[in-house]
Amino acid sequence: MATARKKSTKKTIKPGKDIIASMAEDFKAKLLKLVEQGIKNLTIDFKGVNMVDSVGLGVLIATHNSLDSVGGELTIKNVSHDIYNLFMTMRLDQHFEVIKAG
Repeated sequence: MATARKKSTKKTIKPGKDIIASMAEDFKAKLLKLVEQGIKNLTIDFKGVNMVDSVGLGVLIATHNSLDSVGGELTIKNVSHDIYNLFMTMRLDQHFEVIKAG
């Protein structure tokens, strides 16, 4: 008897480098494609990310908005102390979960 596999709606992405203007367009396209494919719970692992510029913040916010519109959630984990403070200052933690690197 054949069984249907339930497609996972969770995914973790590891950019592994700074989220800045020079990589933002490709990264945004990749994230939005995941949402279009049915991912509802997206985690971005910030291990290896030392900097996020204003364009990178825009990518994260756009991703959050896309996930929110389909009832999904964005989580960002392994966030450095400096980036964590930036997210708290901008109150982004009120929109998506931010987890400091341990």
